[in-house]
Amino acid sequence: MRRRTRAQAGVLVGAAALAILAACAQPEASAHVGLRSAVQPAPGASGLVSPSGAASASGTPTASPTKSGPPTPKPAPTSTKPRTGKPGPSNTGVVPGTQLTIVSGSQTFHTSGQVISGKDFHGYVKVTGSNITFKNCIFRGGTPSGNNALLNTEGGNNTIVEDSEFVPQHPAATIDGIWTKNTKIYRANIHGSVDGMKAGSNTLVQDSYIHDTSWFASDPNQGGGATHNDGVQSFADSSNITLRHNTIDMSTSKDPNAAWQDASPNSTVDDNWLDGGGCTLNFANQGTSLTGMVVTNNRFGRHSAYQCPILLSLGVSLAKNSGNVWVDTGKPIPPPQQHN
Repeated sequence: MRRRTRAQAGVLVGAAALAILAACAQPEASAHVGLRSAVQPAPGASGLVSPSGAASASGTPTASPTKSGPPTPKPAPTSTKPRTGKPGPSNTGVVPGTQLTIVSGSQTFHTSGQVISGKDFHGYVKVTGSNITFKNCIFRGGTPSGNNALLNTEGGNNTIVEDSEFVPQHPAATIDGIWTKNTKIYRANIHGSVDGMKAGSNTLVQDSYIHDTSWFASDPNQGGGATHNDGVQSFADSSNITLRHNTIDMSTSKDPNAAWQDASPNSTVDDNWLDGGGCTLNFANQGTSLTGMVVTNNRFGRHSAYQCPILLSLGVSLAKNSGNVWVDTGKPIPPPQQHN
């Protein structure tokens, strides 16, 4: 697996505001680095569990007993029909009533065309095949070992993830929720990892909820400094990333960096609820030209450290910037700040 680098864009609290904001667009070094209900597996008949527990802000699930008896089946919505309302704990993640089978150990899915449904993965999951779909699954990862993600689809093609939850059972400074490429994600609940996801080319995230990332004082990917937590991070060698109708709430995380850090060419941020970070959207050029960036119809919270909804590096411009408002007043947000 190729080594990743991140742009050094963390907002460092404590210096003069202007100097700190200038620093937050600089490259940040790193390698690869969710609540309907996060569940602690409660074994039942035939190793089945139901999503019924609640997760803490640290991403550690809390057990909740499961009643015996057959569940009432509830068909999962199709990926083409979004649920209504602001994405949050009640309309993302595993559909209530779904029985889950525990799968222990790391897994690689390489047979194209597979549909994997109702699994509770206790191990890291990789995709190397084409047209593989995950429905109503929980991804927990395993014992931390180097940089990893609970689900890695970078080696696959046309991966689809629906109605699933991502919450590490062993949170660590080197564990992210998802690493993607050529992937569509619908109604996911992502929490408890350092970055919610690292998005590669041709990634769509829709109707999903990213929140409560885990902060660590020491991160080997930051030279031993603190983690730089992002809801989404992408890279200069990626393009065509779309965030549509999601809640990315970094205000619930300790010392967060951004809801989306760095960005990629020809990408779209549309109809989302966004909050937190030093600057909520921090678009650094990473040594390449960021063209074709569209930011439209988003609602911004007031919890960014410097009341900074959008920060652009020098030389970065938005192809379209319209309909973006403060969530509490409905009034337009200020023009993007721009500096390195």
